[in-house]
Parts: sequence; structure tokens; C-alpha cells
Amino acid sequence: MNSYISIILPIVVPCIVAILSIFFWWKQKIQLWLNIFGALIFLGTTVNLFLQVNHFDIITFQSGNWPAPFGITLVADLYSAIMILVTGILGSGGAIYSMVSMDKQRIKYGFFPLFYFLMMGISGAFLAGDLFNLYVWFELILITSFVLIALGSEKAQLEGAIKYVTLNLFASIMLLTAVGMIYGITGALNMADIAVKVAAFEDKGIINIAAVLFIIAFGIKAAVFPLFYWLPASYHTPPIAVSAIFAGLLTKVGTYALIRIFTLIFIHDIDFTHFILLVIAGFTMVTGVLGAVAQSEIRRLLSFHIISQIGYMIMGLAIFTPLALAGAIYFMFHNIIVKNALFLVSGIIYKIKGHYQLYYLGGLYQAFPFLSILFLIPALSLAGVPPLSGFWGKFILMKAAIETEQYAILAISLIVSVLTLFSMIKIWTQAFWKTTPKESLNTIGNYQQFNFMKKAMIFGPIIWLCILIGLISFGAETAISIAQRAAEQLMDPQIYINEVLGK
Repeated sequence: MNSYISIILPIVVPCIVAILSIFFWWKQKIQLWLNIFGALIFLGTTVNLFLQVNHFDIITFQSGNWPAPFGITLVADLYSAIMILVTGILGSGGAIYSMVSMDKQRIKYGFFPLFYFLMMGISGAFLAGDLFNLYVWFELILITSFVLIALGSEKAQLEGAIKYVTLNLFASIMLLTAVGMIYGITGALNMADIAVKVAAFEDKGIINIAAVLFIIAFGIKAAVFPLFYWLPASYHTPPIAVSAIFAGLLTKVGTYALIRIFTLIFIHDIDFTHFILLVIAGFTMVTGVLGAVAQSEIRRLLSFHIISQIGYMIMGLAIFTPLALAGAIYFMFHNIIVKNALFLVSGIIYKIKGHYQLYYLGGLYQAFPFLSILFLIPALSLAGVPPLSGFWGKFILMKAAIETEQYAILAISLIVSVLTLFSMIKIWTQAFWKTTPKESLNTIGNYQQFNFMKKAMIFGPIIWLCILIGLISFGAETAISIAQRAAEQLMDPQIYINEVLGK
């Protein structure tokens, strides 16, 4: 397949599926069939793009034949291709899972068009080659995710949606201000062009101010300390198919942007910018995991873990060596899959028990041993238990911290790992191991009404994710090798600049 077509398909395919779903607004069966075909084709396009970039090299697309830096540029290097691939994996799994878990009322009011517009926005953000278009894709993500949270109009959803949109709108204002400032300084919006001009700019002080604005803007999107409060207030409110996609992907778009910008553009004063990122990483890990330990509701507990795990990725960026960045990329891929799987398992627990509160749960190991295994695999991986994928990600990051003598962040990451394991054990003992409390007998979900096909459709995506966790755990050498190649590309920004500007 032509490389130019390969790079635009992950954006065009979900757009077409979303538009067709709107045309068949009142025909739910047609929407469901469109969803199945759309999910499979979207996954195929993301796999194809990853294979092309992995086997050949960076792919660029100049829209309208306007050469960079004058036109709109799409860029797929190995880092963005990895992120596109995991978007396809989660998007297709979430689409299948939602066919059973999503109620008819939400489908009637446009769940599938919104879902595919969200996939389109995420793909666009990962492929954007200039800052303004990155801002536009973030806005599309914000609008669609806001409506997806509010869809259903339950009180908790509306409250969560307002908190979500308020802080993210503030982030958008900060991002637009930062983009305007960098445009005023360099006269450029294309990221490769900006990188060239920032490197030649003499007043490093004003560049540092712009860098801090980008840290704030993308930091809110990534939910880092102290800007994360919108996340645990909103991620537990929508249906689980939506929460799982948000938990896996949305904060990673902000993290992706931080890594992209602070390896390509703001590398002029690493002692200043990356020290700030290192401090943020430490506090993000600690506050996130302490919040998780204090929770007694599964989705809120898992939501705080999202924050904690973002800290590990920022740690890799802040240490800023090829090994540390490889660790951050591997850890991000692992975490997206693991977090999505855990949220989907919590959805099945709700279908069985009719509750998310740990106090009212119990007896799941005895009644549903297979579900217990599907929980244990991602849970132990999240905690970093060897030989699962979380262990390899943390091992690489900690090795990088030792090599650069960053012992404080090393100690923090070790303590946070122990607390993460503690909180996973808390879910296991409360929900799976203990006997069912008498108080929970009055609440029950609708799982018993599911036929074989419906059970297959909610278990299938989780089984697929657990297989992937096994592949990147026991085939860690291959996965880490790809992450190392992506990190080497990031550490040599001239490769990206030459490809985009055609030098």
C-alpha cells in the first residue's frame, strides 16, 4: 500500500464510520454492523501503518502538495506509529465490548459516531506535524470526550463532565497561548521548523517561559501533579466502555505530546526544563498511588492509578537518555493495554454484582475463576511483578535512573511499586477472595441474562488484551528493541527534521 495512503487511513476510516453512523441514526442494527466492520478496518489500518514505519522509515504526508513548513504535515515515526497501533487495538476492542455493555438509549443518541470521532481525534494528534493542528485535534478529543461523559445525563455524569471540561478548557487556553507565543518568537508552527529556529534563538529565557506554558497545558491533559484533579472526578462516571478507552488512551495523548515536544523542540536547557519534569514525575507517582490506596470503589481506585503510572512515563522523559526514553515508550504501551483490561474487568464485575464498591463485593474467585485470572494478569503486570510487562518497563526506567545517579526518583518509583501492589491485593482480597457479604445479596447485575454470544463479546476483548500482555512480557526483548529504536529516533531530532523539511 502507498505510504501516503497508509498515514491518512487511521484518520479517514474512523471519520467515514462516524459519518455513516450519523446517516443511520435511527437504525441501530445498521450502526452495530458498521461498528463491527469499522473496528476491524480501523485496526487493520493502524497495524499496516506500524508495519510500514517499522520496516521502512519515517513517513510524512504534505497535504495539498504544499511542502513543509507551509502546508499541513502528517508525520509517522516509530514513536507515533506505536501509539497509532495501540489506538487501533484499544479502539477495536472497545467497539466490540460496547455493543453489549452500551444501552440502547445511548446508542440512539449517538454513541458510535462520537466514539469514532474520538478515535479520529486521537489518531490525528499522534500524527500531527505542526502545533496548531495538534491543538485542533486536542479540541476534537475534548468535545467528543465531553459529550461521551455526559451522554446519559445522569447526575454523577453531568457533575464529572463539568469538572472535566472546565479544567481541560483551561488547558486548551494555555496550549493556544503557548502556541501563539512560540509562533511570535519563531514565526513557525511546523514542529520541525520550530525546532530549527528555537535551536538558533539566542534568548533562552523567553524560550523557557514558552516551555513552562507547554508543560502546564499538556500536563493538565496528561493529568500530572498538581493538575490531575479533573481525572478521578470524571473517569468513573460514564459507562465502562467509555471509561476504559479514557483510562487507556486519553491521558496518554497529553503524555505523548510532552515527550514529542521535549525531545524535539525544548532541548536547549535540559537542566531547567527536564528538572521540572523530574520533580513533577515524583509527585505524580506519589500522590496518584496514595489516592488509589485510599479508595474503596474499583473505578476510582483504578483512576488514581492512571495518575500514578503517568509519573513513570514522565520520569523516563525527565531522565532523558536513550534507555530512559525506551523505558517510557515501552511502559506507556504496556500501561495502555493493562489499564484498559482492568477497567473492562471491572465492567464485568458490575454486570455480575451490580456494584463497584469493594465492601459489597466478594466471592468472585469461587464463582468466576476464569474472570479472576483475567483480573490477575493485568493487575500483577500493573504492579510490576516479574516476568510480566510492568516489571520490564519499571526495570528499564530504574536502570536508567541508576546510570544517571537519579537516586531520589529511583527510591520513589520503588516505594510506589510496593503501594501499587498493595492496592491490587486490596481489590483481589475484597472482590475475589473473601466470601460474599450479606449486604450485597440485595444488589445484582444483569450478567445472568447474557447469552453465549454476549458473554463472548465482553470477555473477548479482555482475553485479547491479556494475550498481548503475555506477548510483550515473554517477548519483551522484541518489544523493548522496538522501543529502543523509537527512543533513538527521538534522541536524534535531526532525523525527524530532515524527513519533514526534506533536507
